[in-house]
Amino acid sequence: MCTLTGVSRAGFYRRAAGSRSASVELRDQVQRVALEWPTYGSRRITAELRRSGVLINRKRVQRLMREDNLLCLRKPKFVATTDSAHGMRVYPNLAAALVVSGVNQLWRADITYLRLLEEFVYLAVVLDAFSRRAIGWALDATLEARLAVRALEMALERRRPAPGLVHHSDQGVQYASHEYVALLEAHEVRISMSRRGNPWDNASCESFMKTLKCEEVYRSEYRNLAEARARIGEFLEEIYNQKRLHSSLGYCPPAEFERLQSSRPMLGHRSVAEVE
Repeated sequence: MCTLTGVSRAGFYRRAAGSRSASVELRDQVQRVALEWPTYGSRRITAELRRSGVLINRKRVQRLMREDNLLCLRKPKFVATTDSAHGMRVYPNLAAALVVSGVNQLWRADITYLRLLEEFVYLAVVLDAFSRRAIGWALDATLEARLAVRALEMALERRRPAPGLVHHSDQGVQYASHEYVALLEAHEVRISMSRRGNPWDNASCESFMKTLKCEEVYRSEYRNLAEARARIGEFLEEIYNQKRLHSSLGYCPPAEFERLQSSRPMLGHRSVAEVE
């Protein structure tokens, strides 16, 4: 065969060895991404490799992950912690009919609990529904309304939204409290709440909480509240907002997606994702 094609036997074997070397390098790249992001499946790993300039299809990534037993971690079931048994005003769901086309049109808020070595602490977050970016958060050992207020204050300070923004949450006592509602009204924010006992009305926030727990909380042991606050703050600001790929954003991190949107003002949410 070498004689017929005019290729030396040494050249043929060198080419074969180079092919094996490239395969080993590709396998190493897949392993590195899978170890850095244990909850990534084949879709996100493929997207991450392509962003790094590696031309590869998802089927090959699936095969390499299967051969190396690189299965993503399973996410545990969500545990509801909302206390909606109160006599305060409940607002209609405005988010259900809202078509979001840019940042600061719809914010979503939620609270979850985190287990430390000796106690539980509580995390309140505010997300921009368009980019999935965490724009406000607060962590403390209490579930009082002040926890949610601090997260909202951070979001308002960072974003300074124009009047008309819709803020969506569950019917929890923290979000229906006088202090929280007064802060929203002072900034001319329209208030929206999920139907009682229906977590699907705020599904993107529920999904965020699962991501946070699976990719950060369940992989760590926090000695105290101060350590938890520092580690979770780093995850939210440096990992989740800046690096983690989101399938709903065309496999872009939230901060990058917002930059793309600002440079393409005429494109909506779906269009930017399709471009990517």
